[in-house]
Amino acid sequence: MAVKVLIPTPLQKLTNDQATVECEGSTIAALLESLESSCPGIKGRLCDDKGELRRFVNFYVNSEDIRFLQGVDTPLNDGDEVSIIPAIAGG
Repeated sequence: MAVKVLIPTPLQKLTNDQATVECEGSTIAALLESLESSCPGIKGRLCDDKGELRRFVNFYVNSEDIRFLQGVDTPLNDGDEVSIIPAIAGG
């Protein structure tokens, strides 16, 4: 199942400067593995040493925050769009 992943500008150097990447995965966790296969090193920027998503990186499936769904176990369907959004601090 193909899922479109929107890559933020700071991570595009790991995707050959592509803003959008097509990946496979039935869940966010599986998508992360697929993304790492096609873009080595990206998972280390998104996950900590324990494999947990970093606090300052937000994932959205079709504009819904996965923190309010099932986290990394959030199911994905063919054609879904996953946005990776780094948190921004400021005031």
